Amino acid sequence: MVIKVHGLALTTCTARVLLCLSEKNVDYQLLPVDVFNRAHKQQPYLSLSPFGQIPAFEDEEVKLFESRAISRYIANKYKNTGTDLLRSNSLKESAIVGTWMEVETQQFDGPIRTIVRHLILNPTVGKPLDEKIVEAELQKLGKVLNVYEERLNYY
Repeated sequence: MVIKVHGLALTTCTARVLLCLSEKNVDYQLLPVDVFNRAHKQQPYLSLSPFGQIPAFEDEEVKLFESRAISRYIANKYKNTGTDLLRSNSLKESAIVGTWMEVETQQFDGPIRTIVRHLILNPTVGKPLDEKIVEAELQKLGKVLNVYEERLNYY
């Protein structure tokens, strides 16, 4: 059975899962969810994702929601395929990966999610662009990326 990802590739959470699947070279089927008509807030979708958020994930009997949990599942299941993304063979490296996973959650995700929503998703439903919000989030994102760049040079 092919892995199924229910979501929209344009959203940051679905993109996170698709990127992990691509990194591991795993075949999958993307099943678009009609969020504009609120299909994600109704059955049968709620049986996959009880909070009505995208993406949802199916791998035979494994059904998951929450993109980071899905990504960890993929990284663990396919740890012998390509790069071990979680660095599971080294406690030190695994701890470093875990730290940066938290940084992504706490520092990167908010600004990038807001930027994507305002620049990509909102125009599709006719919402006006709020340039002040986008600029503020770009400033936050720039600071985070500066830290990333500094630390990447460190390692």
